[in-house]
Parts: sequence; C-alpha cells; structure tokens
Amino acid sequence: MKKWWITLGVLVVLVAGAVIGAGSYFYHVAIARGDKSFVTQSTKLSKKSSVYHQKYWYLHARKQTWTIESSDHLRLVAWYIPVKNSKRTVVLAHGFAGNKGLMGAWAGMYHELGYNVLVPDSRASGASQGKAVGYGWLERRDDLQWAKTVVHKTATTQIVMSGISMGAAGMTMASGERQLPQIKAYVVDSPFTSADAIISYQAGQLYHLPAFPLVNVTSLITKLRAGYSFKEADAVAQIRKNHLPIMIISGTRDDFVPTSMGKTLYRNAHQPKSLWLVKGAGHTTAITQNYQRYKRHVTAFLEQYVQ
Repeated sequence: MKKWWITLGVLVVLVAGAVIGAGSYFYHVAIARGDKSFVTQSTKLSKKSSVYHQKYWYLHARKQTWTIESSDHLRLVAWYIPVKNSKRTVVLAHGFAGNKGLMGAWAGMYHELGYNVLVPDSRASGASQGKAVGYGWLERRDDLQWAKTVVHKTATTQIVMSGISMGAAGMTMASGERQLPQIKAYVVDSPFTSADAIISYQAGQLYHLPAFPLVNVTSLITKLRAGYSFKEADAVAQIRKNHLPIMIISGTRDDFVPTSMGKTLYRNAHQPKSLWLVKGAGHTTAITQNYQRYKRHVTAFLEQYVQ
C-alpha cells in the first residue's frame, strides 16, 4: 500500500511538472516577446493587390516618430502622418505579432478619408519596449494614452479608435474605459472576445490540445510574469460598458478568430452599433477582398458620428 502511494505521488509530481513545463512553453509562444512562427504576415508590395496604392503611399509617406511612456514605464513608439488642416485623427492598432509597418492598407484608407493617422507599435512589438504581449488588456490603456497624446500635440477635435485582430480586441477593451470627449467612434476588424477564449480556441486549432489544464496554467504564469490573467482580458465585459458608436467587422471564413466572436461582441454592445459580416473573407482580409466596398462601409458608419 505504501509503495502504491509513493508511485501515485511520483506520478502526480511528474504530471504537474509536465503541465507547468508545457505552460511555460506556451507562455513563450503566445505571450513573451519574439517571432511567432504560427503567424505569417507578408510585407511584399504587389501591384496586383487591391490595396497597392494605399500601401505604396504608406511606405513612402513622410512620417513623424512619436514616443510616450506607458503607465508601467515602457517606451512606446508610433508613426504620425498628418493631413493638412485636418482636425480628425485615427489611432490605428495592429494585430498579434504585427507592427506599425504592416498597417498600410488601413492607414491609407483613413488618410484618403481625411484623417491624420497615428499608428503605434504595441508593447512588445516593433520599436516599442515590453517583454509581454497583453492580448489587448494591457494595450487598452496604451491606446487611450496615445489618444490623449494626439489631443495634446495636435489640433484634433475628433478621434476614431480603430484596430485589427488583437488591436481590434484591445480597442474594444479600451471602449469600456473612461473616454476622452474627442473620441467619437470605434471601428474594429476581426476582434476576439477574450484572451481566454482565443487562446483556448488556438490551442485546439493549432496544437489539437484541450484548454484545460494547459490554458489555465499558462494564464497563471502570465499573471505572475506579465500582470494579467486571460480571463481579465475580456472584451465582452468591456463592450458592455461602452456607450460610444462601434462598428464590428468579421469575415465569415475567418479561421483564426471565429466569426461567432464578432457576433457575441455585437450582441453585448449598446447602440449605436453595427456588425458587418463579410461573406468569404478570412482573418482581416475584408479590406483586400474588396477595398472600395470596405471603404464605403466604414465611411457610411463614421459619417454619422464624425463631421
């Protein structure tokens, strides 16, 4: 009997060690700063692309480099591209494993609509400091701090908060915080509902692993090392507190962030709100599927709230 208990104890220790080891590995894969091999994002400029002109403009546009210090003392970096005499600015957040250099399609569109464009590198990305990705939760305060910086440094009177993928989730989370009076609307493309939900989904999709106990252990490690848990990073809870206009865009063939997450966010949002389900579009590809249609939809939404 004693040997049985010893054997059981050894097995428990081995299993616990394996789970903690796996959690540490997935913390490195999903949270820690570094290249994410499971995310591919092309920087090539193709003339065949429907957003070639927007990307070309963005590549060659004269950019101002702005910096701020986050509330936890990180140096964050952004590009600012002004439009002469414009008092409208978009704060534009990139996605997971992205950077400000990849946002040409969206930056170009907003520029064509007459907006000054501010595109930050999120924490732990690009030229910004940070050792941990915040899945939108840590970034939400950074995004609002960038908006304050816009008001402080420019003549902007109206701000649109926009983002794609994780940047969209972060903006959705930001929408539930106290807002500057200059912020008039949110436009979010392919947002997820929470860090817990999207990481659990990706554990199944990419690694064919159940969420429990791996995601739970990784969340605990993230809480200890990065200061937040996956359940805290909850865009659904945040959108319930938002009362500004919000437009949610989701592709019906998104295999990275399920379309159902966009629908869930829409159901939990207050009016005024808009949900555009783009038939056949994948993850953040609605803008490249049909650029002019994308631009018309965004324009139709924003012209109701931004003058």
